[in-house]
Amino acid sequence: MNLKIPEVCEYCGGRVKLTDASELHGSKARGKIYLCTNCNASVGVHKGTDKPMGTLANTVLKLKRQEAHRVFDAIWKTQGLTRSEAYSWLAGQMSLPKHRTHIAYFNIAQCDEVIHICRDHGNEKEAA
Repeated sequence: MNLKIPEVCEYCGGRVKLTDASELHGSKARGKIYLCTNCNASVGVHKGTDKPMGTLANTVLKLKRQEAHRVFDAIWKTQGLTRSEAYSWLAGQMSLPKHRTHIAYFNIAQCDEVIHICRDHGNEKEAA
C-alpha cells in the first residue's frame, strides 16, 4: 500500500519532518523516521526510501501496536504460518482487504480488535 508522506501531524497539527531515527530514539538508533516537531509522533521509513512504514503514531498508539504485534506474532509463529499467511488470515477475521491489513496502519480500536481476535484464536487452539 502506498501511504501518503506525512506533512502535518494528525495529533497536534505540528510540522512533520524526515529525520534520523536517532533524533527521537538516541544515538544507537538507525534509519530514518518522519517525526512531528511538536509532539514527537513518528513513523519509521522503509530503508533506502522516503516511504513511511505505516501511519504516524503517538506514544499511546505505539504501545498499543506493540501489544497487538506481541499477540499476533505469537499466533503465526506457533501455528507454523508465514507472516504473510497470518496477515491474510487476519484480513479475513477483520473483514479488511489484505493490502490494508497491517498493524502499522491500525488505530487503537483496530489494535484492540487484533488483540481480541488473536487471544480468542489462541484460546480455541488450547481448548482443542
